[in-house]
Amino acid sequence: MLLLIAVVQDQDVNRLLTALLEKGHRATKLASTGGFLRQGNTTLLIGVQEEQAEEVKAIIREECRTRKGLVSPMAAMDQALNTFIPTPVEVEVGGATVFTLKVESFEKV
Repeated sequence: MLLLIAVVQDQDVNRLLTALLEKGHRATKLASTGGFLRQGNTTLLIGVQEEQAEEVKAIIREECRTRKGLVSPMAAMDQALNTFIPTPVEVEVGGATVFTLKVESFEKV
């Protein structure tokens, strides 16, 4: 058995959960916060048999595509805030980060 830990942007998570449920996969949803852009994200814990892992990863790839987004950079600590005019920067957002762990035992109580 494997445990897939998928970190997904909040705007993708509902679509991903729907797609997983339609294919018979369940997930535990945990709220989390991203570091780079400080945007909300969700961590999904998905337990699967080894032969199902690639199918689940394919669903995640399909539903959590990357896209371009504009963000305003933060002022550096040594810059005066009254002279700092942020220019939006285009960055790639979305997608998912998936960790795969082997599970020694699983018990439903």
